[in-house]
Amino acid sequence: MLTIRADQMKVFEADALRNFENEMVAHCKANTIRARLCKVIGDDQLRVAIRQGMQRAATHGFTYRGSIRLYIELMFLFGSDFASDPQYPAIGKILNAPGDQMDRAEQIHRGVLDYQEQVYGPGAVNVRKALEALLLMAKKPVTVSEAGFVDGVLQEMKQVFPQKANYVGDDALTELIRGARTEARKHHFPTIRDEVLMVTLKFGFGHGCTNDPLYPWISRTLADERITDPAARTARLEKKAVTWLEHVLARPPDGVPT
Repeated sequence: MLTIRADQMKVFEADALRNFENEMVAHCKANTIRARLCKVIGDDQLRVAIRQGMQRAATHGFTYRGSIRLYIELMFLFGSDFASDPQYPAIGKILNAPGDQMDRAEQIHRGVLDYQEQVYGPGAVNVRKALEALLLMAKKPVTVSEAGFVDGVLQEMKQVFPQKANYVGDDALTELIRGARTEARKHHFPTIRDEVLMVTLKFGFGHGCTNDPLYPWISRTLADERITDPAARTARLEKKAVTWLEHVLARPPDGVPT
């Protein structure tokens, strides 16, 4: 009779995890939109993100191939911290609910399809228009005041990406704005314009973008010890964001990342 020792079982489990990780790498690269982000961050960083996604999926009881794959796809769509993002509370609610994981995954999938239909538009045309508006916004003087910061930024969001702003709603966006402003001050962002930059990053890449393996240029800039002047740090971050936008908009519309 064949006997499998505990150490052999661990080897088999490790092999299975590596095979699934390889499968997820191929899956991410097979999609036109995701593939371009994968190319930007490189295979090593992509694997970091996928491993994080697999671990986080498991904490929500997502342990099957299909549900884990959905979780990783959601990271690309909404940022790696989508489960706690105030912009997408319905996803977090379903993730944390009891019940069969595949039933919950199907509920989330239906919600995402509805979001994409209403927010993205055909061929993600609304996303591209929003990125173009963000690029113009980054190159003009900020008009938001200290006293009217939240209302002013809300108005900017509605002008830049009205479909998303309407879908998400003022309450969720207000929570996002306040959280972004708190984090900006933690990093000693010196001006209102810099605080708007932090809000914009979180609006575009998810509220956890400052520590997201899919957007390592953000966390690396914030943690770069060679930059000691806060104004220089935010200027570098803004420059990188503008470069990213210009790079994306230089590609055909069907390659617009989310």
